[in-house]
Amino acid sequence: MGKISPVSAKYIIQANIEIDGIVERPDVIGAIFGQTEGLLGADLELRELQRSGRIGRIDVKTEIKSGKTSGEIIIPSSLDKAETAIIAASTETIQRIGPCNAKVRILNIEDVRISKRNYVIERAKELLHNLNEKFMPDSQELTDKVSESVRMMEVCEYGRDRLPAGPSIDDSEDIIVVEGRADVLNLLKHGIKNAIALNGTSVPETIKELSKKKNLTLFVDGDRGGDLIIKELMGVAEVDYVCKAPDGKEVEEITKKELHKALRGRIAIEQLKLEGVKSINNHQQQIQQPQQSQFQQRIQEKSEKKYVEKSEDFKKLLDDLVGTRGAYILDEHLGILGKVPVTELPSTLSSLKSGMFAVVLDGVITRDLATIAERAKIQYLIGRDSRVTSSRVSVLTQKQLSQ
Repeated sequence: MGKISPVSAKYIIQANIEIDGIVERPDVIGAIFGQTEGLLGADLELRELQRSGRIGRIDVKTEIKSGKTSGEIIIPSSLDKAETAIIAASTETIQRIGPCNAKVRILNIEDVRISKRNYVIERAKELLHNLNEKFMPDSQELTDKVSESVRMMEVCEYGRDRLPAGPSIDDSEDIIVVEGRADVLNLLKHGIKNAIALNGTSVPETIKELSKKKNLTLFVDGDRGGDLIIKELMGVAEVDYVCKAPDGKEVEEITKKELHKALRGRIAIEQLKLEGVKSINNHQQQIQQPQQSQFQQRIQEKSEKKYVEKSEDFKKLLDDLVGTRGAYILDEHLGILGKVPVTELPSTLSSLKSGMFAVVLDGVITRDLATIAERAKIQYLIGRDSRVTSSRVSVLTQKQLSQ
């Protein structure tokens, strides 16, 4: 007889049989074929269907108890839904098996594909759970790791002294001078590309020359060695600001948060000369309420007022763009240089390159957009949301502007 692989069967007919007497399994199978023969016509003849493989091997399980036989019949089918139902119904016409009265009742027609789909769903849940338990990184995490590796590969040698440095020394008006190559690498890791190392105990001529052309911030380790470097460099170069890593820590090992906190707490060289090197630590500990002269206080208040006014203007422009998927390109007076679709913004910024102060867009600020803005020396990026964790461009979101 032909057989259907369980894999190819689409339906399973499940029937119950009750027999008033004792019969064997072959008797039941013989009755199914014999008593349905000629009932449904040549196209649905059970023997021919099984020979062609459209009906599988009929399985019968019996149990004899108190002189009676009971059991179940299983019939696999690869016929369509209607034909399978007809074959199932035909088995209920069996009334006798051998000399005994019998009764067949169809219990169920199971759709094998539904069972397989249910298995796939449950198995997929299990696999997804196992996958999540292994902390598989998402695409953003992978992007961050690759970007970090690329940034750390960007360290180069600068000047005739071949000092370890980031790639933005020439492009930036402000540079950060650190003690060694490992310090430059740590700053690059956190997105700061305008750092250069002393690379020794004596001050290189390259640093002295840069101090005459750039705004120089000296960033040293939080130990006595850092204090000595500050004193030495102050004597031979034009230092503008000084800051230190937290006490007992080196610049190469501090975290991103510690790094930015130290840079925010930098102290002007004039104040340092008046108060001494130890004032740096006090100044950084009191970063939110620094000691200032009345003149410095007025400057800061004026700056803060200007920032608030800008924020209000940015918020109005952003509200104006909601739903347009457009972007405003602004000059330093917050005048609109032009409006472009967000999709064309990267190419527009790359082609203009200069004269731009800020960009307001009805969309999400991405890392790629921030990189392009840095190259174009744009100072502000304002958007509905942001995926940028660190950038030399000031990034503002709708939530921040609403606070």
